[in-house]
Amino acid sequence: MTLPVIVTRAEPGNAATVARARNLGLDVRAVPLFAAHALGWQAPDPGDFDALLLTSAQALRLSGPELERLAALPAYAVGSATAAAAEAAGLTVAMTGSGDAQSLVDAMASSGKTPRILWLCGRERTAFDARGVALVPLPVYAVDPVDPPSDWEALTAAPAILLTHSARGAARIAELVGPDRGHLSLVAISGAAAAAAGEGWATVTVTERPDDAAMVTAAHHLCQKVQK
Repeated sequence: MTLPVIVTRAEPGNAATVARARNLGLDVRAVPLFAAHALGWQAPDPGDFDALLLTSAQALRLSGPELERLAALPAYAVGSATAAAAEAAGLTVAMTGSGDAQSLVDAMASSGKTPRILWLCGRERTAFDARGVALVPLPVYAVDPVDPPSDWEALTAAPAILLTHSARGAARIAELVGPDRGHLSLVAISGAAAAAAGEGWATVTVTERPDDAAMVTAAHHLCQKVQK
C-alpha cells in the first residue's frame, strides 16, 4: 500500500513539488487551493534601506521590473528556494536562513547594527517580532483561495498525506477537511504551519528545514513506513 501525496500550494510551486515527488516514485496529486498574482507596486529609494528581506519565492517571481531598482541591496532569504529565486532575479544573497522568518530577522538584528529592512512580501503575511530593527513591509503579490476540485472529498476521504507550505495554507486545509481527519497525515513546512492546522491528524511532521525538498523527503519517509 502506498499513500497518495496531495500538494496544495499555489502554482508555479505546485508543479515543482509534484515533479520532485514523482522523481521519488510517489503517488502525487496536484490540488492547488490558492492562486498567486502580482500586485501593482513602486520600488522606494534603495538608499533608504540597508537590506531586503525575502520570505517567499513568489515575491521574486511576481515582483516585475520594479525589482531591478532594488538590485543593489543585499538580500536575506528564508529557505534555499527563495534564495535561488533571488539569485535568478539578479539579486545578491547575503544570507540564507535555514529556519523561519523570525530566526532570520533575529540573526539580522544580532549583528550589532540597526538595519533598515525592506520586506518584499505578500498581501497576507505572518506577523513576527522585528527585534527593534526598522522593518517596512511592501506587498508585491497576493495569494487568493480557489475552490477545491470536484474530487477533493474523495481524495481526502481515504488515507493520504497532505503537504502544507504555509500557516495560511494549513488553516485552509483544516477548514476544508473538517474535524474527521484522523486518517490523514500532514507534512508542514514550519511549526507555525503545523499549529495552524490544529489537532486530530493521524500524524503531523514538521520539516527540519523550511523548504520544499525537505517536505517531499518527509512525505517519502511516511510512505515507506506505510509500505513496511
